[in-house]
Amino acid sequence: MNLIEKEKLIAEQAVALESASAEEVLRFAVETFPNITFACSFGAEDVVLVDMLQRVSPTTDIFYLDTDFHFKETYDTRDRLAARYPGIPFVEVKPLITPEQQAKQHGEKLWETDANACCNIRKVEPLTRTLAKYEAWITGIRRDQAPTRANAKKIEYDTKFGLVKFNPIADWTNDDVWKYIRDNNVIYNPLHDNHYPSIGCEYCTRQVMPGEDPRAGRWTGQEKTECGLHK
Repeated sequence: MNLIEKEKLIAEQAVALESASAEEVLRFAVETFPNITFACSFGAEDVVLVDMLQRVSPTTDIFYLDTDFHFKETYDTRDRLAARYPGIPFVEVKPLITPEQQAKQHGEKLWETDANACCNIRKVEPLTRTLAKYEAWITGIRRDQAPTRANAKKIEYDTKFGLVKFNPIADWTNDDVWKYIRDNNVIYNPLHDNHYPSIGCEYCTRQVMPGEDPRAGRWTGQEKTECGLHK
């Protein structure tokens, strides 16, 4: 399918998929684009999609970006999910350089001196390298997570990475996510129970207190709200 055909398909389906359920969006995605992958962060939204994919398309590729800086609880969540769904190979994607090499090349604690550069090295480049192998990808972003995501469609063309992007739960609320987790007994990161609504790298994530914006715990004190994976 060439770019013109993809754009035509997206335009035709965007309206129809807006009223479709998350499961219906996933089914359309995997049937229309067999060469598709799911980028999993092991956050609440993504564990929901892991569970859904096992019902809809258990053979769809799932990968995660191992920045080397995740919380221990995030790695534990990965391992618990792998035990729950033994057929899933959670493919590890790592940066091209180690934390030690990064410190030598760019200075200690790059996440403090230039958070964007750190994200580019440890997240954006590995994601770009991985997505180049696919024609579509699935994410767990929701519109009410941040102003930068407010216009996310359930299907759109990702101009940054050059492929089709599916956001099956774009119209879900936080309550919708947690209702699904409770109703289906889905494994989730225990940090969510300790005031971490959004979980990234350990050095750039803090607890969020009642009354704060849910993403206030990411890159505190910096004019940064996204790591660069989403527009």
